[in-house]
Amino acid sequence: MAQSYSLFVARESFVHRLNPLTKLTLTGLLLVSGLFLPGIWTNYLLFVGIVLPLSAAAGVTKQLVRSAWKIVLPFAISLFLIQGFLWPGGTPILYVGPLSLKSEGLQFAVVSTGRILMIVSSFLWFSLTTRPDHLMNSLSRIGFPSNLAYVIVATIQIAPRFQSRAATILDAQRARGLETEGSLRTRARALVPLVIPLVLSSLIDVEERALAVEARAFNRQGPKTFLIELPEAAWEPAARWFMVVLMVSILGLRVYLAITRWRS
Repeated sequence: MAQSYSLFVARESFVHRLNPLTKLTLTGLLLVSGLFLPGIWTNYLLFVGIVLPLSAAAGVTKQLVRSAWKIVLPFAISLFLIQGFLWPGGTPILYVGPLSLKSEGLQFAVVSTGRILMIVSSFLWFSLTTRPDHLMNSLSRIGFPSNLAYVIVATIQIAPRFQSRAATILDAQRARGLETEGSLRTRARALVPLVIPLVLSSLIDVEERALAVEARAFNRQGPKTFLIELPEAAWEPAARWFMVVLMVSILGLRVYLAITRWRS
């Protein structure tokens, strides 16, 4: 597999050897825990206590932290500025000219940033440690609809594929003498020669991938054979069911707390 077309980083680690379904279930558990468990610092504790150790065990901590930082930081800055200073009412803790920083707005920003961090880091950990073809293979083996499995895998690959293709087009246009650096006007002028080839090549790529999957009998009904055999430890199916039970329990706890709060 071309690594440039996915976030996957090849490593010889225990995490990489796990079945993709086990890692997918764990990712779902992390997301459910981060979104529905109460507490201001819950997501940060999950990130430090689970996501970072898992990424360290897989040897992808550097890639995960770098990518998560680039994605989460803009959201965090906007949340703290907008919610902190423009929160209606609230308790002021700092005055900056006519504006005041509200403690309730800061609390909301902390919780929201933690949720974004958990969503981004969970998906990054899964993508960095799981080959897309292995994931599709695993989903097909359990009877998951092929069309949905393809959509999931294509979604995981879309950003790396666009990034790789954009870099190739940028290098090609620079080799032809196109100026892509300098003033804002120069960069804006170079945008069209970059965007048009990117869009056209993406459309061609979609058609080529559609022909490729049809040539491999993608929509064939009945039992299928697989070229790749994915090993699975004996404890993994039980672990997946245990994580599913935990997810249901967390959702049940969230519903119970909501009902209790509504009655009071």
